[in-house]
Parts: sequence; C-alpha cells; structure tokens
Amino acid sequence: MIASMENLQARNSNIIEVFGLTKKFGDFVAVDNISFTVGRGEIFAFLGPNGAGKTTSIRMMTTLLAPSKGAILLNGINPWENQDAARKSFGIVFQDPSLDEELTTYENMEFHGILYRIPKEVRKKRMEELLRIVELWDRKNSLVKTFSGGMKRRLEIARGLLHHPKILFLDEPTLGLDPQTRNHIWTYIKNLNKTEQITIFFTTHYMEEAENVARQVAIIDHGKIIAQATPSKLMAKTRTKTLEKAFLKLTGDTIREETANAIDNLRLQRRIHNR
Repeated sequence: MIASMENLQARNSNIIEVFGLTKKFGDFVAVDNISFTVGRGEIFAFLGPNGAGKTTSIRMMTTLLAPSKGAILLNGINPWENQDAARKSFGIVFQDPSLDEELTTYENMEFHGILYRIPKEVRKKRMEELLRIVELWDRKNSLVKTFSGGMKRRLEIARGLLHHPKILFLDEPTLGLDPQTRNHIWTYIKNLNKTEQITIFFTTHYMEEAENVARQVAIIDHGKIIAQATPSKLMAKTRTKTLEKAFLKLTGDTIREETANAIDNLRLQRRIHNR
C-alpha cells in the first residue's frame, strides 16, 4: 500500500511522462525507445546535436506527428486518445515563425483566442495581461511585419500562453537573437514559470542558456537519451566545468551535418508509397 501511494505521488508530481517513444520513417529510426518524466513547474532542457531527434520528439508530444510506438501523458492526458484536451494543456512556440505578419499584434492574439474558444471578456483581459508582460501592449495595433525578430518571439510566447496552458513547449526560442534580446526573452519565461507555475520544456543549441535556467537536462543523440540529470550533476559526471563541455564529452565534437527533419521524412515516405 505504501509503495502504491509513493507511485501515485510520483505520478501526480510529473506533468509529462514518456514511455518507450519511437518514431520510424521507413528503415530510419528518428526516435528510438525513449522514456523520461518532467516534474510539474519544472524548467526542462531537451538537448542534442543536429538531427538527434529533438524536434521529432516534440512533434509527437504535441500531436503533430503520430508515434510509431510508445506512450505519452501530458497532464495525465494521452494526446493520441484525446487531442483536444491535450492541446488545451500546452502551448507551443515553434522553431520556425508562425505568426501572420499581415495582421496586427492584437489580431494575432485574438485569432488564437477564438480558435481555443476562450470567452470574449476572459480573452480580452488575458490578452492585455500577457502583452503587458512581454512589453508589447503599446504595439498592439502594429502590423507584425514591422517587428524585429525578438519582438516576434515575445509575441509568439504571449500567444502560446493565452489559453492558460500547464506546459509551454519552446523549440529553439532564442535562435538567431542577439544576447541582449535572448536575456530578455528568458527573463519573461522565468517570470511566467514562477508566477503561473507553467512547466517549460525547451530545446536550444545555446548551452549556457540551459546551464543557467534548466533544473533538469536530458541529452538525446542518434534518437536515444544518453543522459538525464541536473546541469551540475552532468558536469560532475563528465568532470567538466560547463554544460557545453559536458555536452561535447557525451556527444563528441564531430560536426553534425543538418539532416532532414520529421516533416521532410514524412513527405519522402508519402512520395515512396504513392509511386
């Protein structure tokens, strides 16, 4: 009975649970039987070289790509049994821009709120609250195409939080931004994690970001998770002084060529099957 209670408490403390997750594209195994958990309210870094399986894993967790096998629970919900409920549990900021640049800041937020069926009065209040947090309320009527890269990122984060998600997935949220803007983006994210208890699951190639903000780090390489611990424990394990050096010791220092992503592989498989 005590063991059962401990298991239940462990389950309740985890907001993301992944069991034996696998994704194959023909004979190519992009994600190979990975399992991990993420605690509620945690800031969790999912790291790996190019082509390691990071984005494919996120796409499976966020219902954009069906797993070949394995199981996922997001806030206790199986996203492949109840996609609508699962999608209400998370927000996502993609690596590639996803805003409509011909719309204003406010219109981009409004459209997202309508898609999630947020009542009008709740939506208006939440939109103002979030746009003030990311310092874009004064630009609410500006066209997004006039924004800098950092402003667009801040808007994408605000939009991803509009429906009060429990989890925020960030795929390379500061890619291509200058150090000052990156610092501001992480200030917003950490404050939201603290004030709204949102679990942050992010990927990045900036190792200092992960070292500074992540409480837990998982490293994936060639589709397999090869290490998971706090940044300090990973550094101690590898006898290194920075997370970047620990990462290189675990994954090697050979330059990785960019590989086709999950969508490219999916399109290739469709072309093969349609011949």
